[in-house]
Amino acid sequence: MNPVQATTTADHPTPPTTPPERPGTGERIMAAINRDPLTAPHAVRNDAVLAAFLAAVAVAVALLVDHGRRPDALGWALLLTGHVPLAWRRRRPLTVLLLVLACIAPYHALDHNHAAPVAGSMLALYTVAATGTPRRTLIVGSCIIGVTLTMNALTNPDGFVELVRITGWVIAVLFLGVDVRFYRQYVAAIVERAERAERTREEEARRRVAEERLRIARDLHDLLAHSITLIGVQTSVAAHVLAADPERLDRETVAKALDDIAETCRTARGELRTTLEVLRDHGSGDARGPLPGLDGVPDLVEAARLAGARVERTVRHGPVPPAVGAAAYRIVQEALTNAVRHAGPEPSVRIDLRAEDGALHLSVTDDGTGPAPGGNPGFGLVGMRERARSVGGTLDAGARAGGGFQVTATLPLAPPAAPHSAPAPAPAESVTTAEGSG
Repeated sequence: MNPVQATTTADHPTPPTTPPERPGTGERIMAAINRDPLTAPHAVRNDAVLAAFLAAVAVAVALLVDHGRRPDALGWALLLTGHVPLAWRRRRPLTVLLLVLACIAPYHALDHNHAAPVAGSMLALYTVAATGTPRRTLIVGSCIIGVTLTMNALTNPDGFVELVRITGWVIAVLFLGVDVRFYRQYVAAIVERAERAERTREEEARRRVAEERLRIARDLHDLLAHSITLIGVQTSVAAHVLAADPERLDRETVAKALDDIAETCRTARGELRTTLEVLRDHGSGDARGPLPGLDGVPDLVEAARLAGARVERTVRHGPVPPAVGAAAYRIVQEALTNAVRHAGPEPSVRIDLRAEDGALHLSVTDDGTGPAPGGNPGFGLVGMRERARSVGGTLDAGARAGGGFQVTATLPLAPPAAPHSAPAPAPAESVTTAEGSG
């Protein structure tokens, strides 16, 4: 390590990594209780350890507790063999219980120490109750109690208290297993609902991100496509003037074309800056700023005029909701861009905006040739239709029968969910202008 690296390391030591906090004993116990025993990891290994421990406890009880005679060789074999199947109690609960009973029943019939195998037998019974259905648990419990009554009647006919005690333990263990099973199902249902809610939140977040990306893509397309098209047309005009007659250069026309290009660039730069500020602003819920509206249509007409189009505009509408005005502005912008780009030199364009029957009706018509057949359709028509749908409207675009291209849209002035809203205001503006390239 060179001195610079050593100095840097000494000046800026790496912060210590905090180890993850280990769960407490109570949390681990509750996690083990809540976990489904059929899907628990290392089930056979853990149950084998538990079976060995219970076998050791059974041996100690058989040696130290005076509850029946001490087991002989056959009794020890039956007692220890009865604990072996417990290693697979979660894989085959009912089979394990039957194997345990097959060893423990003759052990009790031989009147060996009756307390020794109780823990292992109750564990097998609890596993059946905790993993099976209530119906199966009821059948198994009834059979166990019936076998117990039969054996107790044969070996200890006068032991009524012992019979009650054994029956009580069997019922208690069965109820405990069923209760734990229902509790696990309840916890699993809560976890499933939480996971479903989290998935819903994630899907909603992804949907919002997709909608925002689509909106940004539309804004950038409308801005850049319109500005670049106008710049291209204006540059072509300047180049044509320069190349037409170099000896008689019309400096005023060239300067005017360059000024138009500069103005278009300034306008595009301002709108692009606004869009970038929205992308960088993470604190506010809606940082889009004022939406473009129908009051900006005259600027679009003027820009199209500078690009050589002859524009006739008819406007008959009153106040328009901001969202509808923004959608109409962008549709007119894209339609004029397409007309300037595809309709040929000095196209004649007609714009009609009128409010009737609670909707804003929009029409942009040109007399050009339209896009070249088989060309790249781009995203303009798709974006216009999305703009119309965003406010609950419709849009149609296509070639006219008599030549040229037409874009028509119907944009509701009120949300569809408000059928009893006030009628649309009376037309407050009526403008008809014809503007050409001069």
